[in-house]
Amino acid sequence: MNSLKEKYQKEVVPELQKEFSYPNRELIPGLIKVVINVGRGEMNNAQTKDEIVKNLSLISGQKPVLTKAKKAIAAFKIRQNQIVGAMVTLRGEKMYDFLEKLISITIPRVRDFRGLSRRSFDGHGNYTLAFREQSYFNEISYESIKTIHGLEISIQTSAKSNSEGMALLEKLGFPFTKNQEGA
Repeated sequence: MNSLKEKYQKEVVPELQKEFSYPNRELIPGLIKVVINVGRGEMNNAQTKDEIVKNLSLISGQKPVLTKAKKAIAAFKIRQNQIVGAMVTLRGEKMYDFLEKLISITIPRVRDFRGLSRRSFDGHGNYTLAFREQSYFNEISYESIKTIHGLEISIQTSAKSNSEGMALLEKLGFPFTKNQEGA
């Protein structure tokens, strides 16, 4: 069993039940899924597309799905059904493995890191964080990078509010800033 999943079941669940006074264990928030997304306008270049797909595969351990534009946007030179990004959805063991690597290896590698912003919750307990470049992930060697691209990680929880979601992620080990504003 993954150590982060074990920590959730043995430490976080009892702490959350005590903190929020849940009448039963089914109401305690948990992790549902993690979505890793790369949005790029110029995905029509085969080399860029292949590199992004390869990087997402290395980071997540799973083959990404290419995303297409739903409608044309002339100002951005995007046509309908044009490939504009790639994404991976992680659930279960792969999700816990990814989050454990994210917390213990990737986030500490970020230069000038002062903590995760507390303002990136969506109002329903889900959290999104972004990286400006893929080189923070140790699965990708810096020498192999041809084009730098950012990526976004969305963590969906079963929490009903931001305070429940923040409590869940803090107890799992996410390094949030100490103040309310965030970085």
